[in-house]
Amino acid sequence: MRVDIVTKEFPPAIYGGAGVHVAELARVLAPLTKLHVHAFGGERPTDYHGATVASYAEPDDLADGNPALATLGTDLRIVPALAGADVIHSHTWYANMAGHWGALMNDVPHVLSAHSLEPLRPWKAEQLGGGYAVSSWAESTAYHAADAIIAVSDGMRRDILSAYPGVDPERVHVVHNGVDVQSWQPAPQLDDLPSLGIDPGKRTVAFVGRITRQKGVPYLLRAAALLPPDVQLVLCAGAADTPELAAEVAGLIAELRASRESVVVIERMLPRHELIQVLTQATVFACPSIYEPLGIVNLEAMACSTAVVASAVGGIPEVVADGETGYLVPLEQLPDASGTPRDVEVFVADFAAALNRALEDGDRAAAMGAAGRRRAAEHFSWEAIAQRTLEVYRAAIGSRSR
Repeated sequence: MRVDIVTKEFPPAIYGGAGVHVAELARVLAPLTKLHVHAFGGERPTDYHGATVASYAEPDDLADGNPALATLGTDLRIVPALAGADVIHSHTWYANMAGHWGALMNDVPHVLSAHSLEPLRPWKAEQLGGGYAVSSWAESTAYHAADAIIAVSDGMRRDILSAYPGVDPERVHVVHNGVDVQSWQPAPQLDDLPSLGIDPGKRTVAFVGRITRQKGVPYLLRAAALLPPDVQLVLCAGAADTPELAAEVAGLIAELRASRESVVVIERMLPRHELIQVLTQATVFACPSIYEPLGIVNLEAMACSTAVVASAVGGIPEVVADGETGYLVPLEQLPDASGTPRDVEVFVADFAAALNRALEDGDRAAAMGAAGRRRAAEHFSWEAIAQRTLEVYRAAIGSRSR
């Protein structure tokens, strides 16, 4: 079986959970299929664990326009290379139209993985302007036409059927994200932390993620003001999505630094060995997301034996076992799809209380971390995910042949 994966992110250019998912899925699928990967961006190695990799730059004449149009232009460049595939598997709206058009051109099944949904990310209109309408159209078109949709959690499946009620529920399959517990495990040494500005001896709350409305960073920063002053806050975060969000986050960080010494902000993507040290040293990992289909970063923290405090949204409750591997914080949201807490002060106070609960009992937090690693190893292996994904491919091919 020849499988063609289409993705915006692929090593070495990965910035989010979808990119991690594609990289790991390709690694375990390559020995089992004839795998071709088509990725956005500049030149990269053409072999990845036995998979053939091709890269596609955005068209020069669209580079200065709306990013949504550049995305569709890149999709068009990919379509001719999909000839010969038995099944096309696209990831995120960026790649969905390449998969959709490739399936139409070659009369083969299109399988797409749902890592997020445009209707549940209305704040993207701040970034894309009219491009958000384009991305929403592209996603909707692909979802309604796809032979199969893979949801990364049961929560994500419910969201898909709510956002797109015209989609046949029988075509939506749940295949969880995973984590490689051999690569992600507690660091034996913490030698790199001082050079990052981190004190290995302090009680620490760590966050890793993009500064986007989805990740809830402002809520974490407000909650951090309610933690004991000796607690160290470590934020591994890239540039904010918008100038307005950047200004809000910068202001909250400045307020924190006025009242406590240990606020560490790392504004670059850390290599894995350094990130593992950050996660290993943390007393607790914080995930204050207001929208999260699953949250691979929580699995990575759990694999490093770190307790997790996370908002109880999306697929997170399927990963974090409340009271066993960490604490889940209830989040009642406004009914406008924005994810905004109905009562911000209540959510912030509840999140701070859960962090403090983990920080107050180091032995309990360590036991939760150990339980988290066991859970990650037993329930979220990539090898099992590969087999389940192959089952979806075969079913999609079979449905076409009927």
